[in-house]
Amino acid sequence: MDMGLWGMPGTMGMSFGSFLIMWTLMMAAMMLTSIAPLATLYERTVTAHRGPRLTALGGGYLLAWGSTGVVAFVVADVFGDIAADRPTLARWVAVTCFVAAGLYQLTPLKMRCLDHCRSPLGHLMRYIGFRGPLRDVRAGIHHGLFCLGCCWALMTVMVAFGVMNVAAMVGLALVIAVEKHWRHGERFARVVGVVAVMWAVGIIIDPSVAPGLDPGAVMGMPTGGG
Repeated sequence: MDMGLWGMPGTMGMSFGSFLIMWTLMMAAMMLTSIAPLATLYERTVTAHRGPRLTALGGGYLLAWGSTGVVAFVVADVFGDIAADRPTLARWVAVTCFVAAGLYQLTPLKMRCLDHCRSPLGHLMRYIGFRGPLRDVRAGIHHGLFCLGCCWALMTVMVAFGVMNVAAMVGLALVIAVEKHWRHGERFARVVGVVAVMWAVGIIIDPSVAPGLDPGAVMGMPTGGG
């Protein structure tokens, strides 16, 4: 089994620059389905300089998400040390992350941000009305911040799986896509919240359901070559 699929606590020895680049690329892949509906509407509405403006829109969106890599690096670095030196504390940090994520899924703020992401048409005219050379970057950042408000709590559970855990990121991307595109997405978001709280209980009972807590277990997994 490839260790890279399962992740490990900390920054995996990456420098800040390397981590930020990797984080931004992974966020771009994860959030592609989130910006696609707005980008499609933008493409149909913008008549001049379409390519550069769509690029600027995507760049602004990535800027909003890529900036979270700074926080992710600090959290991963600190949590990696905690997981190695104080495993009991690490378990409770992971439990707290899951409980916080679960409860946030049930809040009006979550639902407001989710509604924004699910209904880009309602905000398109506002974006088209932006003025200035950075108007499309501004629109991308604005939309990205709403998506961040929708998804930040879910991202915190990556602490328990390893911040660069590819398998967990794929699963999380699917959850986010269903929330934003399924007609029962708001109801699904609440179910995810309940599941997150239940997972927190599971971590208390069996820490192995949070592989990012145990660097020894991850390093001991067989690799594809063995």
